[in-house]
Amino acid sequence: MKAGKADGNVYPLVVSNFILRTTLFLVLIQITAPVRVSAAGGQNELRQTASHQKAALRIAVASNFALTARALANDYESQSANRVVIISGSTGKHYAQIINGAPFDIFLAADTLRPALLEEEGFIDTGTRRTYAIGRLVLWSAKSGIVDEEGHILERLDQYRIAVANERLAPYGVAAREVISGAQHWNQMRDSLIRGENISQVYHFVASGGADAGFVALSSVINRGGDAPGAYWIIPQKLYTPIDQQAVILRSSLAAIDFMAYLGSEDAKAIISTSGYRVPQ
Repeated sequence: MKAGKADGNVYPLVVSNFILRTTLFLVLIQITAPVRVSAAGGQNELRQTASHQKAALRIAVASNFALTARALANDYESQSANRVVIISGSTGKHYAQIINGAPFDIFLAADTLRPALLEEEGFIDTGTRRTYAIGRLVLWSAKSGIVDEEGHILERLDQYRIAVANERLAPYGVAAREVISGAQHWNQMRDSLIRGENISQVYHFVASGGADAGFVALSSVINRGGDAPGAYWIIPQKLYTPIDQQAVILRSSLAAIDFMAYLGSEDAKAIISTSGYRVPQ
């Protein structure tokens, strides 16, 4: 057997090969070992990493939040290489699409019920469900003389063509029903109400004259380049259950985690607040 010399000692070549293979193995372990970040700096490092890795995020958004979501997306894209695609629709319809395999990365719902159901059914990234906004309901008319700031229209609500979002699909429709029921008008009006699939349709009904007034989100009337025509009444919170709107990650990725971190930032909260929502403390 051939041998080599080292420091005056003779070692079999097979031993040298063993040492070489062992060294290479240890180097490979170091190269392929998973990267861990500290708890203190982890979120910042994830945001920095995600912001430099271009990705397209598909975000399902409740109709009432669509305009605000677009403003948030524009601000987020100015800070990140990631691109955001907004898909607007009713919360109930999005829920049905998600459980049937729709390829959304994040869901911004208009309630807590559907996100909770998705969590129970295993459709979300565990631990990501949280409230991002609290909606405010208004009764709006594009015509003058119908709605006043004191809400006197509630006393004569059954005299008008009123539009509401479908309460089976849209949380703002549920809130509208609570207000109408509280004013003792639900039984006589339930069959004559003009129902839209979502808040956007309700806004369209009122804006086009198809309805005299409609229950919409405050954001719907202040987010369109100035206040909408006519007048609106901001309905007191005591007349309906708070509309807590929750977000969840459906498909986990660095980009999705990064956007959710942005959603809780002060920049995002400022946009949400000026759009007519309350923000969770």
